[in-house]
Amino acid sequence: MLTYIFEWLEQQYNFPGAGVFRFITFRSSMAIILSLIISMLIGKSIINRLRVSQVGESIRDLGLEGQMQKKGTPTMGGIIILAAILIPVLLFAKLENIYVILLIGTTIWMGVIGFIDDYIKVFRKNKKGLRGKFKVIGQIGLGLLVGSVLFFNQDVVIRDFSTSSLTPDEATTISITDQPEMNRGVDIKSARTTIPFAKNNELDYSKVLFWLTPEQQTKWAFLIYIPIVIFIVTAVSNAANLTDGIDGLATGVSAIVGAALLILAYVSGNAVIADYLNIMFIPQTGEVVVFAAAFMGACIGFLWYNSYPAQVFMGDTGSLALGGIIATLAIIIRKELLIPLLCGVFLIENLSVMMQVAYFKYTKKRYGEGRRIFKMSPLHHHYQKLGYHESKIVTRFWIVSIVLAVLAIVTLKLQ
Repeated sequence: MLTYIFEWLEQQYNFPGAGVFRFITFRSSMAIILSLIISMLIGKSIINRLRVSQVGESIRDLGLEGQMQKKGTPTMGGIIILAAILIPVLLFAKLENIYVILLIGTTIWMGVIGFIDDYIKVFRKNKKGLRGKFKVIGQIGLGLLVGSVLFFNQDVVIRDFSTSSLTPDEATTISITDQPEMNRGVDIKSARTTIPFAKNNELDYSKVLFWLTPEQQTKWAFLIYIPIVIFIVTAVSNAANLTDGIDGLATGVSAIVGAALLILAYVSGNAVIADYLNIMFIPQTGEVVVFAAAFMGACIGFLWYNSYPAQVFMGDTGSLALGGIIATLAIIIRKELLIPLLCGVFLIENLSVMMQVAYFKYTKKRYGEGRRIFKMSPLHHHYQKLGYHESKIVTRFWIVSIVLAVLAIVTLKLQ
């Protein structure tokens, strides 16, 4: 919103300093700062309101040290995160951008699902919350929406510099960029994505339909692309939800992942840098940087109250939204195949639960009694059972996440 106001002031009145709003770096910096301020300013008042309303976490005794001391800690703190993301984005991003619209929709969609789940747990006194199948339906619905928009919307394109290989139908518009030396290439609709650590690092999902003609592959590629998007959105949002088990873990990991996605979005949306790094240039994704900045700032700001000992829990309102946003961000900038590396902590937390459940069922069927791989799952509870303090577990998981984020960024040159 402020972007449009200052652009108008610059055009109409040559208002001093108004032109700075044209720069993504400035607007992203302001989004981070504002999201931090919002988190800290409204965080305390929201926590107090949640306490007054007795919106406390109902803790089931799992035999973990210090666990029952958290009983009554306010939950649904994800409202703070959502506000700290959406307000800066509405002020500093260009709201007609299809990617920004999609990310705002993702934030609200997953936030509402999480809020309903928390509401049922807290106010209806139903510890199970929203039934699992309804959560999954909501996640599938979001994946279907994200996949359909990215596949069919005409504003979602990539820049192809080998124009000789394109048919007239594939070549939609020749775009003029801010960099004169990059005023070449053609913007095309494509189901391509990036393969990490590969020399020719692009994969076209349409090629999976190898038995069809090239024209048919392009037409029916959505049958491959959309289910993949649905799987990614569902998997990452569930993994973030599982990771949110001890103070500051999911929030800190999400902030680190958000920082990496910010860098990846910036280089993917800048023609000169993308050309230098020999990576896919995706027009209009510069605005995604503003959203990623607000996302990172909101996570860091929430840590002010969520770090050990937590004054508030984000609940599913926050954790489902964080996972959905991360998945959608990665898909938009065509780095979804990096998710296993970039979100490695989420992945191992998710796998630990799957392995535990599968092994328990297998051994119960074979030996008559269920056995476990870990003392408890998700994995962070295993380390708690081993006697590690929450702060040590969280810090070490953050360190692992930082290493994985650096490796994900390094893939830009390791081809």
